[in-house]
Amino acid sequence: MRKIKKGDDVIVITGKDKGKKGTVLRTIGTERLLVQGINSVKKHQKPNPSTGVTGGITSKEMSIHISNVAIYNFSLKKADRVGFRLDSNDKKVRIFRTTNELIEV
Repeated sequence: MRKIKKGDDVIVITGKDKGKKGTVLRTIGTERLLVQGINSVKKHQKPNPSTGVTGGITSKEMSIHISNVAIYNFSLKKADRVGFRLDSNDKKVRIFRTTNELIEV
């Protein structure tokens, strides 16, 4: 089971976007995440009339390493660590380490 999944709210803990919050849009492999509004770069794109692509400078989000983000705990209003435990049905669930609350997706 992964500690950070699609749909989780995360906060950036290092890098140029430190302190920004966003939602995980998708995971790329085991170590990279695509987070909404984080690591936005400018891309210069040539026009292609045959496919209908207009040229110019576009903004797109690039992936970020999983070690540079932490899950955001709304009850504490800060970053938190993720732990695991078994619930009453012997199913593995994710919890916040500081408050032992379940992480809802």
